[in-house]
This record gives sequence, C-alpha cells and structure tokens, in this order.
Amino acid sequence: MVQLVLIRHGERMGQAEDRYAGSTDVPLTSRGREQAERLATWAVSAGPSAIWISPLSRTRETAAPSERRTGLTARIDSRLRELDFGRGEGLTASEIKRAFPEDFSAFQSDPVVHYLPGGENPHHAARRAIDCFKEIEIEHPGGRVLVVTHSTLIRLALCELIGVPLSRYRSVFPSIISAALTEIRLEGSKASLLQLNVPLNSLEKGCKEDAESASMERQS
Repeated sequence: MVQLVLIRHGERMGQAEDRYAGSTDVPLTSRGREQAERLATWAVSAGPSAIWISPLSRTRETAAPSERRTGLTARIDSRLRELDFGRGEGLTASEIKRAFPEDFSAFQSDPVVHYLPGGENPHHAARRAIDCFKEIEIEHPGGRVLVVTHSTLIRLALCELIGVPLSRYRSVFPSIISAALTEIRLEGSKASLLQLNVPLNSLEKGCKEDAESASMERQS
C-alpha cells in the first residue's frame, strides 16, 4: 500500500492564456514559484517518504523548495511527463480551432479517440503513469509520496485507476488546480481517491488553527 499526493506543478508561463504546453518545456511564473514555496511548507509538515517528478522544468521548479526543506532528492521519471499535444503545443484552444477546425471538433467530442494531430495517444500516457505509480508502490510500501506532475496526466491516471472511461477525462475532471493536492491510495489492484484539488492555502489555514488550538490547550 502507498499513498500518492499528486501535485500539478505551479502556475507556468502561458497558463493564464490557457495555452497547451504539453511536452514543451516552459518555466513557472512568479506566482508559480510562490506556490512552490507553499508546497514546501506543506511538505515539511507532512513528511513525505519520497518525491518523484516529471523531467520538465516546471515540475522541477515546483519540487525544488520541497527538496531543499525536507532534505529529500526528487527522483525524475520520464513516465510522469505531460501528454504531448502535437500540433496543438503552444496554442490556445481558439488558435487550434482556427488552425485545424475539423480535428479540434473531433477532439472536443472524444479527446482520446481523436487526440490532437501529431500528439500522444492518451491510452499510452495513462499506461505509463500507472506503471510509474506501481513502481512507487513497490519502492515505498506504506509510504506517502509526493508526485509532482501535470494536469492531463493526472486526469488520465485517475480515470484509469477508478474505472472511468478515458474519453471522459475532460468532463469528469474538468481541471486540476495548480499546486493543489490530489491524493490516492494504491493497494495492489485497488485504488481509492482520498482527496481532489485541495488548495494549499486551505491546508495552511487548518495547520494554523491546529497550532492555535494546541497553544490554548497548553495555556489552560
């Protein structure tokens, strides 16, 4: 058994315009770097057993403060990289629609059967993500592992694990919030979704309330 805390990297360049980054290597924004620092604060209190990350710079930047403050060295695994969006890389939805309207219309109706031209088959992406998760389970039995990865990969993996058709990944999980916590438990062939899209600021508030409560108890 292992618990995986899945984190979408902090806000990246082009995210505000909703540009498809995919396999394109783009850095974090200043807000994304602030989110990475908040993640590190959470990681210190949570005490993860390990940190695994995608090779793209936006995940490495997101994990770096957590590495520094926990003393853990992140393991880079290419299976955690984002889905490649092919000819859609670097474009907004409107730009894709103008560039190849028929392909985009088909993608909107079924993003798995009709993935973007030149892109990666989502079935392959889901499979590599699950293979990586299973390896983490083997290497860290009983642990709680921080996994910094990407939005679409997380959504595909969640569908695969809980038995939702992959073609519904965009409707069942319309978004994964940057630097929010999504936690799953894996135990052999069983998978449980423990929490989804929990913002770090809500956890910080909870930690503060716990600390204030403990202080009051000591004073009483």
